[in-house]
Amino acid sequence: MSEQECVKSGWHVLAILLLTALSAGLADAQSATKLPRIGYLAIEGRWGPRQEAFFEGLRELGYVDGKTIVIERREAGGKVERLPAAAAELVALKVDVLVALSPPAARAVKAATNTIPIVFRSSGDPVERGMVESLTHPGGNITGVTSNARQLTGKRMELLKEAMPKLSRVAVLWKPGSAYSKNGYRRTQAAARELKVRLIWLEVHSVDDFEHAFEVAVKEHADALMTVRTPLIVENRRRIAQLAIENKLPAIYDEREFVLAGGMMSYGANLADSYRRAAFYVDKILRGANPAELPIEQPTHFELMINLKTANQIGFTFPPELLMRAEKVIR
Repeated sequence: MSEQECVKSGWHVLAILLLTALSAGLADAQSATKLPRIGYLAIEGRWGPRQEAFFEGLRELGYVDGKTIVIERREAGGKVERLPAAAAELVALKVDVLVALSPPAARAVKAATNTIPIVFRSSGDPVERGMVESLTHPGGNITGVTSNARQLTGKRMELLKEAMPKLSRVAVLWKPGSAYSKNGYRRTQAAARELKVRLIWLEVHSVDDFEHAFEVAVKEHADALMTVRTPLIVENRRRIAQLAIENKLPAIYDEREFVLAGGMMSYGANLADSYRRAAFYVDKILRGANPAELPIEQPTHFELMINLKTANQIGFTFPPELLMRAEKVIR
């Protein structure tokens, strides 16, 4: 081989080596800038204000879908039985953190993995429901927030009694059959005994049962209505509020969305705030925090909300002092 050919061959080899090194460097750079992935599982068939509050919380922390993170969304169209398959899809994608902000979705992701970090939201006591080991040390791969809806059952009945001093019979709309419902049943019974109120239990298993349930409430001379929170009750809040109006039945609910849908009164944590706070847990985990050591966040503020339009429709008058204590009054 001539000297000239050797030089050309040497340059050729050098070029190949440089290209190989450059490709490896680009691959390393791409790997270094790989975006974290969030798997978001919802039972709802559509995104509402609460879901948007979570994504707003992420944006406030500097996370932008497609730019600083990738969000994989899956929903079950309101059907609990679809959640396990949707959860399995997200686990198969090997996301960095799973987010489930409804109790059914949380149960599905917890059953699907014990390694991928999970951020959840609970309406009741997550220890009592077996989601975590304790509020201060959740354990395992899961942490999140709770809105403590169940613990406020007694307070809601007290507010009904304050609004209606002669209250003696309360109809309770519920769907039996789950541990979730049993806890609500037990707490409602305890509150009724404390205030010497008789309960009229109205069982519903589908949307077709609501009208008959209200007919029973009227027939049994119920003074007011309460609900035990389950997906069926929450998803049909507008229908329930309308039936309460049609039957002139004062009612109190566990979240403001019922009042916004036409319900008369609610007392509880602002669930949109709970969804927003869940974003902070996602941020902590993406920065390396261990979910087992992140205490479950509990609300410190509860709001009373009153819909005077609904009260006027059914001919109900609130005591002035109760109106003054309301955080928001729809007039």
